[in-house]
Amino acid sequence: MSTFTFVLRHALAWCLFYLAVLIVWSNLGLPEFIVLLLAMLTLAFVIPDAISHVHRVRMIIGQATPEHLRNRQRRQVEVPFVAGEAFDLVDAALHELPGVMDIESARDSLRVHAGVRREDPYGAQGRFDPLRWIDRRLGGHRDMVTATVHPNGDTSTITLACEPESAAWTDWLRVDHGSNLQTAEAITRAITRRVGEQRRGERAAAHRTASAKELSEAKLSLLHAQVEPHFLYNTLASAQLLTRSDPARADQMLGHLIEYLRRSLPRTLQGQSTLGEELERANAWLEIMKFRMGARLETQIDVPEPLLAVPFPAMMLQTLVENAIKHGLEPKTGGGTVWIRARETEGRVAVTVADDGRGFSSESSGTGIGLRNVRERLRLTYGEAAGLRIAANFPSGVAATVTVPAAPEPGRPEPAHA
Repeated sequence: MSTFTFVLRHALAWCLFYLAVLIVWSNLGLPEFIVLLLAMLTLAFVIPDAISHVHRVRMIIGQATPEHLRNRQRRQVEVPFVAGEAFDLVDAALHELPGVMDIESARDSLRVHAGVRREDPYGAQGRFDPLRWIDRRLGGHRDMVTATVHPNGDTSTITLACEPESAAWTDWLRVDHGSNLQTAEAITRAITRRVGEQRRGERAAAHRTASAKELSEAKLSLLHAQVEPHFLYNTLASAQLLTRSDPARADQMLGHLIEYLRRSLPRTLQGQSTLGEELERANAWLEIMKFRMGARLETQIDVPEPLLAVPFPAMMLQTLVENAIKHGLEPKTGGGTVWIRARETEGRVAVTVADDGRGFSSESSGTGIGLRNVRERLRLTYGEAAGLRIAANFPSGVAATVTVPAAPEPGRPEPAHA
């Protein structure tokens, strides 16, 4: 519909209206010139009013198509939300409309109905315009908006209907100066903006999650890379000393050191481990310590063979064993025993490292850096599914128990990659 056709349609509608009035007026025997005079006066306002409507529509939307020139506007907006979220979205958008009134929200039927006060777009409140009086008589003081949400699985369709508060036949005689078009566009923009904000929020949350994951992996790498350099220096120094007095024992000590390094360095780089591999590394380290401590150190290992394949954080068992020696047995005059025990209960594996050393003291209270690292690694790797418990051993010493899932939790990385 071109601009000329639209204006002509409104002019013809008023002509037909006055033609009907003229017929009735003539049958009453009244002077016809009065009706003709009113018709010409009305057309003098109708034609400019229709032209103003066309120009205002172009100003709002940039074009004047037949759909845009109508007083009644309909929109369908697809949103990537379930019905309840889509309803909250459109309800919030309607509450933000300027001049909105009498909002009725029916959540069960997924429908919102509201009135919108129609303002004079030209701000000429006191101008002489008989069409404004006609609009008032035809119910043109406000518009109505109805929004309905149609569920479609994980998405929804929002249908908007914006129309004057008057019968449809009045559209032939009056224009709304783009009022309902402006309302429909405003609601559509509000919905689009809110969807965009939520999508940006989701992307930001995903970015934060990725950053947190990278930070966690960096922390795990730092914690995992903690190696006691003095152990290597002391072991090599002891081996050098033994080569002069007892070459056979020096050879055994270097063999255990090689085994320990073979089990440690590649795994540290790859980040893959099982309870069996950790046990072999810890046992090689204990054998080296037996050369240094002699008869003061004994070990007992009780780990069922089926549990050797259970995923277990790398170097964690080593940390517990080192704590048992460093804080429990080395300071004790007579030395003692280190026990390593593992049991499975209700889908969880408990690995205990116990000693009969000095036990808790001011220097060793279960809150050292090594144990804090163990707790942090467990939290980063398993969340609430794992834990560390420190308790006094009977009759003396300390027992540290790490509990982990027997199998990786769905949605979490393998503990071996911690």
